[in-house]
Amino acid sequence: MSRAAGFEVLTMGRCGVDIYPRQIGVGLEHVETFGKYLGGSPTNVAVAAARLGRRSAVITRTGTDPFGRFIHQALNKFGVDDRYVSEVPGLPTPVTFCEIFPPDDFPLYFYRLPSAPDLQIHAEDLDADAIREADVFWVTGTGLCAEPSRTATLAALDIRRRRGITVLDLDYRPMFWTDPAAAGQLLGAALAQVTVAVGNLEECRIAVGETDPPAAAKALRAAGADFAVVKQGPAGVLGVRGQGPDHIGSSAAGSALSVAVPPYQIEVVNGLGAGDAFSGALCHGLLSGWDTAQILGFANAAGAIVASRLACADAMPTVAEVRKLTG
Repeated sequence: MSRAAGFEVLTMGRCGVDIYPRQIGVGLEHVETFGKYLGGSPTNVAVAAARLGRRSAVITRTGTDPFGRFIHQALNKFGVDDRYVSEVPGLPTPVTFCEIFPPDDFPLYFYRLPSAPDLQIHAEDLDADAIREADVFWVTGTGLCAEPSRTATLAALDIRRRRGITVLDLDYRPMFWTDPAAAGQLLGAALAQVTVAVGNLEECRIAVGETDPPAAAKALRAAGADFAVVKQGPAGVLGVRGQGPDHIGSSAAGSALSVAVPPYQIEVVNGLGAGDAFSGALCHGLLSGWDTAQILGFANAAGAIVASRLACADAMPTVAEVRKLTG
């Protein structure tokens, strides 16, 4: 792939279909109607970046079924390149159900057995040039939970070699792991190969054994990431990065700039897509060369907008919508 055709944001990992209830505040056993949406955190991040005007693509896999066809149609609708979305015969495209109990209870039910197609990404099928040349390359901890995705994810990071902006979303989902300690070890191996790490307090506990935000950020940087982003829910977000407004990709050692940004106060409808909107906006801010406070403020606003809406991918905001909220 030529540099001119390179992607600004290339993500890798989970993909599926979200089945969300139209009835809010009741259990699934009482729900009568549902909406169907594109889902999966790395896929949503690619959509979020595309909505903000970035050239994006996702590396993932689907089943050979109508839901797999829907994923291609949805990606095309959102302007996300689907050339690296391939089929896995014999495995269904995953679906995920949720219950919606605002403001802070959104149980998820993953249907990904016996395995998910997105865990069948093979290292030998990766486009090494695209991974090297993307301005932002984004992987998640879920990609490390099973083979062959685990080997493929680590191989992609080895290809990348911390080039440009290389991001690990810790994305720890306990239902995908049999051993939290193994998750921590693998996340540690991945942290050594990235320039940016993003996670909430529970994910930081699994990855680096810290839940105090400043200590967690320090541990993420010591593990290899130059820019550590620690999400704290209603307490906002903490970002710690190397000195300088556009300092990404050098050693984590030395002085660091720490910025805490409060959340936007909104009426929450469904909080499940907020983190992915935050992440897509984080990519946009990093690519724009903004300072840390501006990046995190913009990302918080994008997350707040999606939390005020029902869907995830379909709810991702434009730059104009985020600017309207931030004033």
